[in-house]
Amino acid sequence: MKTTFKILAVLVAIVGFSAASYGQSATATASTTIIAPLTITKSTDMKFGDVAVGASSGGTVVLSPDGTRSATGTVHFSPSNTGDISAATFNLAGVSGYTYTITLPGNTAVKVVKGSDEMTVTDFTSTPSGTGTLTGGVGTLNVGATLNVSPGQATGAYTSTTFTVTVAYN
Repeated sequence: MKTTFKILAVLVAIVGFSAASYGQSATATASTTIIAPLTITKSTDMKFGDVAVGASSGGTVVLSPDGTRSATGTVHFSPSNTGDISAATFNLAGVSGYTYTITLPGNTAVKVVKGSDEMTVTDFTSTPSGTGTLTGGVGTLNVGATLNVSPGQATGAYTSTTFTVTVAYN
């Protein structure tokens, strides 16, 4: 009986040590932090101001994100009657120090129309350009573009459909 007990004790010890040597385990936890969403709100619409164009050839109005404009071709501005001029301005809010990407409209997305007459708005630019960083949890995004004016463009007030500017956390 003592021999059987000794053999049984040795077998238990061997099996116990061999099972412990085959695998080890550990535990972990999972966690996350929900952050404030990045929001964008329009503050100011884009306005190219008053424009005159020649009858035989057109041109462009380039509106920069800082709100200044320049003309090409036969497009001209009146120095005394400029009309309303402004880059589009958007207010951003989110987590301070986080960076974001900016997506502007494509070159065929925006038309300004008056009845059946139309012009295209292309080459959107922004400040900041491409990416930005929220300071104090806020930021400002200014957007400019190029208005393409055809020769002899019909007179009158033109308005675009809405255009979309998208921001997303990096």
